[in-house]
Amino acid sequence: MKDKATSFDIAYMAGVSQSTVSRALRNSPQVNKATREKVQAIARQLNYKVDKNASNLRQQRSSTLALLLFEDPTTDESLINPFFLSMLGSITRACAKRGQDLLVSFQQLSDDWHADYEDSNKADGIILLGYGDYKDYEEKLAKLLAQETHFVCWGAEVLGHPEFTLRSNNFEGGRLAGEHLLATGHKKFAFIGNACEGSPEFSERYQGFIDALQAAGIRSGDVPHVDANYTESAGDSAAQWLLQHYKDIDAIFCASDLIAIGVMQAIKRSGLRIPEDIAVMGFDDIPVASFASPPLSTIQQDTRKAGELLVHNLLQLINNQPITENQIEPRLVIRQSCGARASS
Repeated sequence: MKDKATSFDIAYMAGVSQSTVSRALRNSPQVNKATREKVQAIARQLNYKVDKNASNLRQQRSSTLALLLFEDPTTDESLINPFFLSMLGSITRACAKRGQDLLVSFQQLSDDWHADYEDSNKADGIILLGYGDYKDYEEKLAKLLAQETHFVCWGAEVLGHPEFTLRSNNFEGGRLAGEHLLATGHKKFAFIGNACEGSPEFSERYQGFIDALQAAGIRSGDVPHVDANYTESAGDSAAQWLLQHYKDIDAIFCASDLIAIGVMQAIKRSGLRIPEDIAVMGFDDIPVASFASPPLSTIQQDTRKAGELLVHNLLQLINNQPITENQIEPRLVIRQSCGARASS
């Protein structure tokens, strides 16, 4: 008599991995609808019955989530962007509320950088935080998708799975910045920050900024754009170049607060005043923004809500539940670095 069908038989017939079969039979949202239906049809054809005892054993959980941070160049030894430090506190509290332990580490660059977490049962899922170059980051996300690891990340959209990403409405944030600078009477604008394929969040902020200016009749070609990564030193260097080549700029929108703080240092060294000569707007609302000199106007990303939603959404995936919220709306925070432009 032929042995009863196994999940490996279904995997062979469906042309997928055994873990995909397991998830498809549990109606996991990590498996697309077509594959789920194909696997379930084959299971019915083979009269396959799930072994409840084995299934329960495989689904034993550690009640631990892993938080992997991308190492960033910083002025201290933390190597953690201050924006993500704020989010770390919120994630920790959200885990505690839900009875989850939190394992915190830096992301590794090796090919099997994810193997020590969900695969080895150290954690039930992974939260990814960090910037870096998205073109490199995208490859790591593809490996997690292939491994069918439960994960969520902050920032750039996971190709084919937007629900795995939590992000700010960066375009809207850029538009808010542009509208405020216009409303305060500024006429000559610049943008500092990378706006390329490797920095999709910064690019969206730039596009929203330009959209607001174009609505007021200002052409994008009349708005200087200087590349800079997310550090103070990059903002400082970019502003030095900008001030040498564009003498009439009266407002600068920066892709991050750290860039903006570096920009302000360069402006003050040049002998210009903030905001009387040049207004500066940041993005993030990191804690140091309110203590800058002058205090920095910025676009706030709600790190408290972000941390809570990252944990909530990851647990939804782990429990095979749908994700219903994956975007946070930004808020304009007005401080002294963007005062009204004096009439000439």
